[in-house]
Amino acid sequence: MKVLKFGGTSVGTPQRMKDVSALITKEKKNVVVLSAMSGTTNALVEIADYFKKGNPEGANITINQLRNKYTAYVGELYTSGTYRQRMADFLDNEFTYLHSFSSIEFDEVAEKAILARGEIISTTMVTAYLREQGVKVHLIPALDFMRLSENGEPDQPYIRKALEGILEENAEADLYITQGFIAKNARGETDNLQRGGSDYTASLIGAALRAEEIQIWTDIDGMHNNDPRFVEGTKPVRHLNFEEAAELAYFGAKILHPTCIQPARYAGVPVRLLNTMDPTAPGTIIDNQLIPNAIKAVAAKDNITAIKIVSSRMLLATGFLHMVFEIFEKYQTSIDMVTTSEVGVSLTIDNRDRLVPILDELKKYGTVVVDDDMCIICVVGDLRWENVGYESRITDALCGIPVRMISFGGSDHNISFLVRQADKKAALQALSAHLFN
Repeated sequence: MKVLKFGGTSVGTPQRMKDVSALITKEKKNVVVLSAMSGTTNALVEIADYFKKGNPEGANITINQLRNKYTAYVGELYTSGTYRQRMADFLDNEFTYLHSFSSIEFDEVAEKAILARGEIISTTMVTAYLREQGVKVHLIPALDFMRLSENGEPDQPYIRKALEGILEENAEADLYITQGFIAKNARGETDNLQRGGSDYTASLIGAALRAEEIQIWTDIDGMHNNDPRFVEGTKPVRHLNFEEAAELAYFGAKILHPTCIQPARYAGVPVRLLNTMDPTAPGTIIDNQLIPNAIKAVAAKDNITAIKIVSSRMLLATGFLHMVFEIFEKYQTSIDMVTTSEVGVSLTIDNRDRLVPILDELKKYGTVVVDDDMCIICVVGDLRWENVGYESRITDALCGIPVRMISFGGSDHNISFLVRQADKKAALQALSAHLFN
């Protein structure tokens, strides 16, 4: 059994739904996870925001606009009058439900119930299309198995037991479809994993069922060894270790949601990134195997702020770093890179929302210097310290680029450089020419 996940653009139009249906019916007994149709979640967020602000008129106008979009799709997707009427009735019930929030006290529970409708609609429409084509498909509501524990994390033992029971009860089906993103919390209320959580749903299902493979289908051809917007001639990376993929996902490779990796990694289930626009392409496989002595890819993370704190009190002192990090913890601001010297520490953040109070408190302990408009360049591969010469190859490539910080040794798979945003393109091109060509 495989788990296949398709994002919003992959099911964004009736024709895309038909194309996905052709893909998922090539093999039997797989579980397919679908996102909401592209643009739907944004519309639902807008609807919830109108209700939250006490503007039901704005919400209802947006609901009707979304209803018109889906109503037009019914005629394009289904050929028989029976299925057209069945889906018209289904959509009428869904949008009547959304209108009903005009007459209730709006809260977080109501908001999450609204956000869940996108996945519920897309999976129901695709399931109905497949049934019209004669496919024996079973729709598994995610709310029947995807449960969060008291701490808000997925309850993996419950998910596994519930899924196994559902599949056993519906063993006659040739295909199973479910929703990404949505879940029930420990109180039994509709909740969600997080935005972009359909990848996470697929990973949790694949881990629970010990699937042969988890496939993440998008309209991008896998992870590339560099950013094609800045570097010509980039190539897809055909294999990544889980830790390498995690580094790339965090540092700017948008194709894979970072949290997707963990459940699959711990269960030893490989993840394959595939392209719905080119289904025959091999994509990128991510597993626990490490290819030694190889540099795989370069990624970049923009909008970085660097902060340097210099203090003579740091010399031979204990507790200085603790005081510094405690300030960032207090203001719930995560740190990306850290480098230290005898009398100072430099670090980077990507969230400036609480920068002013952070700087006010840091100035109690030393002189503070801030550099704005910076960029982290991350080189990923087998960078274990025993591999002599890899660091020099990378730094040689950047000999003409001013480097503000270098972070190496915290991971066996990553060396990071902080450069000015204005030098990003030159740095990426230099690394690509030096490492891959």
